Amino acid sequence: MNKLHLLALAIFPFFALAQKPTLLQKLTQLPDYQFFTPADPNSDWLIHPITTPTTVLKDGEKDLVLTNGLLLRRWRIVPDVTTTHLTIFTKNENYLRGVKPEAELVMDGDTMRIGGLLGQPEYGYLLPEWLDSLHADSSAFHCVDFEIGEVEPLLAWKQNRWSGEKDYPPRGKRLSFFYQNDAEKWHGVTVVVHYEMYDGIPVLCKWLSVKIDGHPDLKINRFTSEILAVREEESSVDHAEGLLTPNLLVQTDYAFHDMSSRFSNQCVRWLPDPEYTSQVNYQRLTPNLLTVSPPLGPGVTLSPGDEWQSFRTWEMPFDSYDRERKGLAERRFYRAIAPWATENSIFMHLTSTDPVEVKSAIDQCAEVGFEMVILSFGSGLDMEDVSNANIQKFKELANYAHSKGIQLGGYSLFSSRHIDDENDVINPVTGQPGGAIFGNAPCLGSQWGIRYLDNLRKFITKTGFDLLEHDGPYPGDVCASQKHPGHEGLEDSQWQQWDSTVEFYKWLRETGVYLNAPDWYFLNGGSKTGIGYRETNWSLPRERQIILGRQNIYDGTWTKTPSMGWTFTPLTEYHGGGAAATLEPLDSHRAAYRQHLWQNFGSGVQSCYRGPRLFDTDETKWVVQAAVNWYKKYRDILNSDIIHLRRPDGQDWDGILHVNPNLKEKGLAMLYNPLKNSILRKIRLPLYYTGLTEVAQVRMGSSADISSKESLPKEFTLNRFFEIEIEVEIPAEGWVWVVIE
Repeated sequence: MNKLHLLALAIFPFFALAQKPTLLQKLTQLPDYQFFTPADPNSDWLIHPITTPTTVLKDGEKDLVLTNGLLLRRWRIVPDVTTTHLTIFTKNENYLRGVKPEAELVMDGDTMRIGGLLGQPEYGYLLPEWLDSLHADSSAFHCVDFEIGEVEPLLAWKQNRWSGEKDYPPRGKRLSFFYQNDAEKWHGVTVVVHYEMYDGIPVLCKWLSVKIDGHPDLKINRFTSEILAVREEESSVDHAEGLLTPNLLVQTDYAFHDMSSRFSNQCVRWLPDPEYTSQVNYQRLTPNLLTVSPPLGPGVTLSPGDEWQSFRTWEMPFDSYDRERKGLAERRFYRAIAPWATENSIFMHLTSTDPVEVKSAIDQCAEVGFEMVILSFGSGLDMEDVSNANIQKFKELANYAHSKGIQLGGYSLFSSRHIDDENDVINPVTGQPGGAIFGNAPCLGSQWGIRYLDNLRKFITKTGFDLLEHDGPYPGDVCASQKHPGHEGLEDSQWQQWDSTVEFYKWLRETGVYLNAPDWYFLNGGSKTGIGYRETNWSLPRERQIILGRQNIYDGTWTKTPSMGWTFTPLTEYHGGGAAATLEPLDSHRAAYRQHLWQNFGSGVQSCYRGPRLFDTDETKWVVQAAVNWYKKYRDILNSDIIHLRRPDGQDWDGILHVNPNLKEKGLAMLYNPLKNSILRKIRLPLYYTGLTEVAQVRMGSSADISSKESLPKEFTLNRFFEIEIEVEIPAEGWVWVVIE
């Protein structure tokens, strides 16, 4: 390093300070953090609403704070902006051990850091007195301004069906930092780093945008939108693989290729920090550096006047290691940020598009209280056919459904199919079609893919369909074609397919169309994905389907709300299995049908009742109607979050407990008996998350009483662990429900 470079580093902090009067002047105009009162640490945000509003504050002469009383993010803003604290108040702990750039972009092949300070002497911890000695990175983009605004909606949500949450968008504050670089090459380029924090929940959102004005075309090759030096959860001298990662929920809306939040998370990585030289691990491989970046690209090119935005990242520090509490926090996150995921219509999967059969199914749904008919795969529906005859046929059926108070929609397959060599995704290894995630798949950026989405928009608009069950596209697929009009080549193929998918899904939500997708699109408008099951299990004998179905629900609701997952009920043969696996004829298998109905409705998880009809006799109709009526009576609590009591194993009782401190019914437990004899059990119900503290009024109902009559209320006193112990007799292969007020 030459003397001139050393001199530049020495004087840069003073130069930067002199160049930022607007930044410092804005800071002085903010309310003072010393007068801020955090939320009551003794008040649990998962039980009692926290009313402290999100606010932006100054702390001293150089620090800016964004907080809602539960969570705090603090920045030192001179000589440049860098995050110094990510603190959750209930634990009074800073999750960070050091400073890093706020983001990093590779533009036109050059790696550019956004903000950040250099010179921290130790990365095992961060002392406040070190901050004044840190200096700005002379080659980085530097902060020139910040703006404060209100939270803006992710999308326009047209609410036209039942939902468990209706408050949208969440209230809070947006904070945006503007960065520029004085080098001639970057003249006219502004990088904006946005943050949002929401009232009443310890969640922070972050994303980037890039604007160019008076600058030639600019290519964004790669980006890292978050870089945090987080404290480690676990240390090992000799091993790094399998170490616990920091206790944070980090989610992005660039999520796909799985039906769980964990495994669809394509962009969040916990890496070793090369600056952390004092870590315990001998090879310095402790996974405690959080980075968030896409697996490929985006590879997008901007022209003068363009503005590009990254995907969004949400961060929520957990205040506990308890699995149930962490799951409740994650489920609360989705309720707050993506409340359309709490829409939970009762639907039938119809296997025909014959107008006579469709109208008959609609009539049956209306009679028993179902709310939606989905024209399923194998029904003959082709939503790509936008001919006048096809549009008119399904428009008439949609109108008929609407006249009966029923919504109508259907299934469309995008992936797992071969179009032709010109329009399929091109394997970057072979240069040929094939080798996609599910074998063959069309490219959404091909001429066929663009036309496919256009046709679906036209079909849905002209028919008045209320739902799309969309099997793909899965943007984990990349495409090496350089001839497709929707992307330039391999580098931008994944990003452009994701962007097109998201734009379409947001349009669906804006027009009030329900979206089922076997992928994790909740933060982009998705309503529901699979609860998690093996397709071929529905060809097993009926009695095995019952217990496996409850296992699927139990396992699938740790991080999903009941409304976020669908399960399955094969009214007709599905994947084989013959008569032993199917419920048709329904009247002959009313007991098994009733079990499916009650365990699905009792969990709040809607099922795909797949077949040509919902009932075949008045007795079967009554079974369906009774289950629906009971569900609708307790719909609010049944769509509330689940506490997991005992996993189904076929050997003894199993059960779940719905909890909601904001309802009249604070809890509703479903207790099942898989055995062929009735059982008498004393069961402890954990009522902490119901919000009850002293006494609970309890009444019970049983499958033995087909009228769904309940016992008179009985008062129970909670013990010091907020539990009550009840004695229940559960009928053979039956169930008991317990209402708690």
